[in-house]
Amino acid sequence: MTRLSVNINKIATLRNARGGNNPNVVKAAIDCERFGAQGITVHPRPDERHIRYNDVIDLKDVIRTEFNVEGYPDDRYMKILREVKPAQATLVPDGPDAITSNAGWDTVKHTGLLKGIISEIKSMGIRVSVFVDPAPRMVEGAVKIGADRIELYTEPYAQEYLLNKAIAVKPYIESATIAHTAGLGINAGHDLDLNNLGFLVKSIPYLEEVSIGHALICDAIYYGLENTIQLYLREIAKHMVE
Repeated sequence: MTRLSVNINKIATLRNARGGNNPNVVKAAIDCERFGAQGITVHPRPDERHIRYNDVIDLKDVIRTEFNVEGYPDDRYMKILREVKPAQATLVPDGPDAITSNAGWDTVKHTGLLKGIISEIKSMGIRVSVFVDPAPRMVEGAVKIGADRIELYTEPYAQEYLLNKAIAVKPYIESATIAHTAGLGINAGHDLDLNNLGFLVKSIPYLEEVSIGHALICDAIYYGLENTIQLYLREIAKHMVE
């Protein structure tokens, strides 16, 4: 069964726009779990424009599902991992000025950097996922640097899906097959929503987790958070059965 991890960054963005603590990030995470989410994802950026360092610390002791902390592996991020010990660390190549993730790692070019960092994170007892484009060479590179999982960057899929969904998903099927054969777990995320999620889940073999934030929180404005999470869970379950 593909698991749903809810990225709550946008909850923090809304809070930070006004100051104070409304909406409450910790309560939102607890509610997401209560409504059926099987994981919580955060991406604390250096400028703290949404999730803050203290949020990650506060969430540490309340999350009962799977805590996934994304980020660029600089000293600050590594400090967070040592303090929080999440179930999963997802390494992304974003620079500090990036609005959102817009590309996967070049796991060949950055072999030296990533191999040492992954070894250090795994020594903390944390599973390591590496954000990659759906390209066989990048998946093979993830195997060589010692990653436990890959997270397939799905923005290109979401864009192409509107034009030709069969073509859109083809490189993801190929990459997932290579990853599974090599013993890597497979996650996916970025721009997934209620329109394109089902076809991805149905098409990609061995998909363990999807991380969804922006679209899910936007949908929650219209449908409510509990109903929205249930809609996403049903969409996953429906297409896993088919």
